[in-house]
Amino acid sequence: MPKASEIKKHAAIEFNDRVMIIKDIERSVPQGRAGGSLYRMRMYDVVTGGKVDETFKDSDMLKLADLTRRAAMFSYIDGDEYVFMDNEDYTPYNLNKEAISEEILFINEETQGLQIVLVEGNPVGIDLPATIELVIEETAPSIKGGSATARTKPATLTTGLVVQVPEHISTGDKIKINTAEVKFTGRAESK
Repeated sequence: MPKASEIKKHAAIEFNDRVMIIKDIERSVPQGRAGGSLYRMRMYDVVTGGKVDETFKDSDMLKLADLTRRAAMFSYIDGDEYVFMDNEDYTPYNLNKEAISEEILFINEETQGLQIVLVEGNPVGIDLPATIELVIEETAPSIKGGSATARTKPATLTTGLVVQVPEHISTGDKIKINTAEVKFTGRAESK
């Protein structure tokens, strides 16, 4: 069993007899305490989708839940459900739009490297690859010589995600995005 300080985002733990997915972790070091960090975790119940915020001491022992990750690809949208297809056995996995609202902005039909997170065989979320490639749908016109400066401008991607890009990038360019930091990392290779 790992300590609270060893838990990472997107891990699944058993908490109060429920399986919870960790969506966010904030570490704090309160003054006046004898060297202990606190970890405030925002967790979502995999069954009900209910949100729980809980704070753990760095030495608290947490039990990891039994979960499986399966390589999958986005297939289509059915009402409020996003349907993903298992890459090996073509099993469809339906996930509610609410459960994956943050990840939706990174996904289109071409997204490679997705993984469906399963708890006891039921889909509960998705893991994004470290970087994804998306096309810029709208941004201010590119500025000649803009690459010499570190200034950026907002760009709206085809999925609706908005990121800051260098001034020399233009509408229609395919770019790489770091999914953990939601940052532009470079132009995508042209195929």
